[in-house]
Amino acid sequence: MARFRAHSLKIGDRVTNAAQLTMRETIFPLFLVTILYFLWGFAYGLLDTLNKHFQINLGITRTRSSGLQAAYFGAYPLASLGYANWVLRHYGYRATFILGLTLYGIGAFMMWPAALKESFGGFCGATFIIGSGLGSLETAANPYMAVTGPPKYSELRINIAQAVQAIGTVVGPVLGSYVFFNETGESVDALKTVQWVYLAIGCFVFCLAIVFYFSVIPEVTDADMGQQADLTHGTNGDDDKPFWKQYRLFHASWAQFAYTGSQIAIAGYFINYVTEIRPNTSSALGAKFLAIAQGCFAAGRFSGSGIMRFIRPRWVFLCYLSCVIIFCAASITQRGNIGLAMLTLTLFFESVCFPTIVALGIRGLGRHTKRGAGVIVGGVVGGACIPPILAAVADRRNSTAFAMIVPVMFFISAETYALAVNFVPSYRDRADKIGQGVIADGAASRSDVEKAAGEVSEEGSVDDKAVVYEIDNA
Repeated sequence: MARFRAHSLKIGDRVTNAAQLTMRETIFPLFLVTILYFLWGFAYGLLDTLNKHFQINLGITRTRSSGLQAAYFGAYPLASLGYANWVLRHYGYRATFILGLTLYGIGAFMMWPAALKESFGGFCGATFIIGSGLGSLETAANPYMAVTGPPKYSELRINIAQAVQAIGTVVGPVLGSYVFFNETGESVDALKTVQWVYLAIGCFVFCLAIVFYFSVIPEVTDADMGQQADLTHGTNGDDDKPFWKQYRLFHASWAQFAYTGSQIAIAGYFINYVTEIRPNTSSALGAKFLAIAQGCFAAGRFSGSGIMRFIRPRWVFLCYLSCVIIFCAASITQRGNIGLAMLTLTLFFESVCFPTIVALGIRGLGRHTKRGAGVIVGGVVGGACIPPILAAVADRRNSTAFAMIVPVMFFISAETYALAVNFVPSYRDRADKIGQGVIADGAASRSDVEKAAGEVSEEGSVDDKAVVYEIDNA
């Protein structure tokens, strides 16, 4: 079976049965999509280092430097609720991946003239386009990971992919600490290294866009998701209700807004925090501490994914988010290595929150899955709203440590969703309904799945699943 060939980008809304593929059948397409997770993790990690880098070399305040985060994450809702979501619903996942990679590459190339002109506004403009590309990728990649394959393992799949993203967030600060700070010193000359880094990124993502254009990967349509929702949640479920009545989805979106904005604020001002509360800590050393903290973040995602094999994801989510609140609150008053440890532990427990909110939020949405994923990913705009608040508080009190009270308050508001999905029956029941979840490798027919859910069908053999790979050119 060919993995790469030219074929149409438009899939339509026919049933492809891609949502019923076995774990073995999803290895190749999910591996390809997982590469995208590393890309936006790397871009995000690099952004956190550039934040402090620009404060030093362009002589700007913490509040103004938050413009990078505002540009990056401000582009997300435009993509997830606008053009990327439109492409996703009308053309499919592969077309959205190509759109996101193209925008990412254009933004990366625009970093070159911004570095030559030493223009912070230029950097913000380029970052906005990069954010548009990454917002497009995330609009498609997160639901794709959640719905392609057995529903039982949706949270596990997305957490493993996000763990790869976390590895990218480690590589970004490490690169920044050695290239942006050490090699040229803390001077404007260091800006020249930015253009070379982003030139390489731009070339790579354009090559990856070409790979996706020729890749034959499964397409999960709204019809597929409607069918899967009927199997797991029964007929007359949530997907039969109008989109605006999906109140659990909008609660998840708010949790994503509050959580993501707080996570971005902490990471964006982590270097500021550690250089202030720990004596004799340079920005370069602070960037290394950030890399260590992001390493703990990645470790938290891998360990959280492992725990989810044995404990319901909603319980893991509640436990981890509660620990985030505890350790972030402790970082406000602690100093020295203890304060550094508290904020590092905060990043460790942040790990599973974002992907689990996505997976739980779109569970059972059926035909509304793509729109719902756009709404939840749109919550990432919190990354444009909350960091400026933290920065303003830090400038006003001249203390980044005191400003950590801002993410603590937003984390507490996100905790309302974690509590609801564990203790409110209407939330909990939808999160727990996954049918039998797994199609055994080599299963004779799709009807096995339908029988397991109580819906017996005479139609459909394993050959039907080949249609998701052998997409018609017409």
